[in-house]
Amino acid sequence: MRDLGSISRDTFNTEQVEIAKGPAGADYGRGAASGYVNLVSKNAQADDFTGGAAGFGSGDYKRVTADINRKLGFEGAAFRLNLMKQDAGVAGRDEVKNDRWGVAPSLAFGLDGPTRAYFNLLHIKQDNRPDGGVPTVGLDGFYNAAFDTGGAQAGKVPAKVDSSNFYGSLGDFDTVTADMFTARFEHDFAQGITLRNTSRYGKSSQQYVLTGVNAPNFTNANPALWTVARTRQGKDQDNTVLTNQTNLTAEFATGAVKHSVSAGIEFIYEKQAAYTQAGVGTQAAANLYNPSVNDTFIPVRPTGAMSKGDTATAGIYVFDTLKFGDRFQLNGGLRVDHYKTESESVSLSTAANNPTLPVGTLVGSALSGSDNLVSWKIGALYKPAANGSVYASYATSQQPPGGANFALNASANNINNPNVDPQEGSNIELGTKWDLLGNKLAVTAALFRSENKNEIVTNASTNETTQVGKRRVEGVELGVAGIVTQNWQISAGLAYMDPKISKGSTGGNSPTDGGVIQWSPKLTFTSWTTYKLPFGLTIGGGARYVDSVTRSSSTIANPAKTNMLNGPDYWVFDAMAAYEINKNVNLQLNVYNLADKEYIGSLNNSGARYSPGTPRSARLTANFLY
Repeated sequence: MRDLGSISRDTFNTEQVEIAKGPAGADYGRGAASGYVNLVSKNAQADDFTGGAAGFGSGDYKRVTADINRKLGFEGAAFRLNLMKQDAGVAGRDEVKNDRWGVAPSLAFGLDGPTRAYFNLLHIKQDNRPDGGVPTVGLDGFYNAAFDTGGAQAGKVPAKVDSSNFYGSLGDFDTVTADMFTARFEHDFAQGITLRNTSRYGKSSQQYVLTGVNAPNFTNANPALWTVARTRQGKDQDNTVLTNQTNLTAEFATGAVKHSVSAGIEFIYEKQAAYTQAGVGTQAAANLYNPSVNDTFIPVRPTGAMSKGDTATAGIYVFDTLKFGDRFQLNGGLRVDHYKTESESVSLSTAANNPTLPVGTLVGSALSGSDNLVSWKIGALYKPAANGSVYASYATSQQPPGGANFALNASANNINNPNVDPQEGSNIELGTKWDLLGNKLAVTAALFRSENKNEIVTNASTNETTQVGKRRVEGVELGVAGIVTQNWQISAGLAYMDPKISKGSTGGNSPTDGGVIQWSPKLTFTSWTTYKLPFGLTIGGGARYVDSVTRSSSTIANPAKTNMLNGPDYWVFDAMAAYEINKNVNLQLNVYNLADKEYIGSLNNSGARYSPGTPRSARLTANFLY
């Protein structure tokens, strides 16, 4: 079921995390071609246990969690309570903080019978100081015309900025309040036949003021007096989701063919409201190498302008897996959604856009759009041996106008114009999986091609916009996970991708036709291994590699004359050690970035600022379970 809001999630109430890569519209309805992340919440269980953890570490990190489950005094009932409190900075970053607390009770009835009911509540409060980034001055790939021949600082090499510098204000904030209630009822009619009904209501509110750095100024002859421009961003946004899903799962046979069917209907109502802030934009410049947190900024306040939108969706879906003996399976899924999006906005009039009105008058507008979406997937699996399988699959997704943020736009060249077609994603994949070493070690390989089409592109020569844009990513993914020996576990994954804009904008200063998709590394690698020694000590370590990424898809960008066109590749090595004090308590030490590698975690679109990767840091956690 859908979650809500573009906020960071905490996993204190998460049982497991499931990641679906590529288009999956048949699973959840409208959505982008990139796939989705499913967070499985913790439910009350028919057991008694008490667990939790307490940890501290670099960056003033402090965190405690508790997980308490109890059977109640009457048959089949249980109560579970998850608690979390975190007070933390960010390793390597001055003044940034990530503070939060959360509570998540779960109540269950009928756990030992055919009819069960679950009631889950989640409340999270975050009180953070956001990170506006660090200037890219002095990094590999940095460019500014001031240091060219004939420039104001010709021949000089600018020193790198201290990556711990904070360029914002102690008054910057990011506060989040999120509440979600979920109720699920299920009944087993017979062996393999279960009916479920799930309802969810959720609401999140986020307000933040963030000060970010932008272009540096090198006009002064003294580097100690160089400055960097700053801008403030403000956000005041509320999100609401209300949904109900009825699902039937059934297992049965038609002759020699076995079926596993999942079918259902779903009704979803989602709403978002965003309020425009004044006092954002350009602020006083900061000293490049020695910024102050005591600078005065323009106060941020609401202007009266705002935008709000909502989407109501009714969907029906069916999936079936057909088993033909022990060697061959077919599976398919189909989902049909009807949606309606309504979007309203209130803006401040300007002399250019509203010449008959006084400047600053509130002006309203409204748009709406509706359509039907059809998404599907199909797959086949063959087992040439008991321990191996080969599969092929094809899946689709659709993202209609306003599908990502409930905001429609009247501009003809905007992808959220209600008159344009939905963006369509597709993925074709061929893969194999083999279980080795007595089914203890799984080895996987997959070839894939994902595509997204119906994007808006521009012909700069004619200034014509058409909805023919297309992006595709094709590649190979390899993986291994499992137990090599009784005490030795490993997991590793490698992916090679060729990300390309196969149909993009042409002409002008930034053509993208044939360019590389932004922020998409061609090669990524991750690995982790642990070994348990006889006396209760477990040691482990791993490596991560991320290839270079480009921040621009332009096919004519000159790396020698463009600031930070590419983010460099990097290797990072991590390690851990865990010791079992007894069967109930263990201590675990994690050390991140052993080599203290300085790397770019992320770049902004202009290349003016970046977020530093995590430096060498450590966390010590005590875990307990009774």
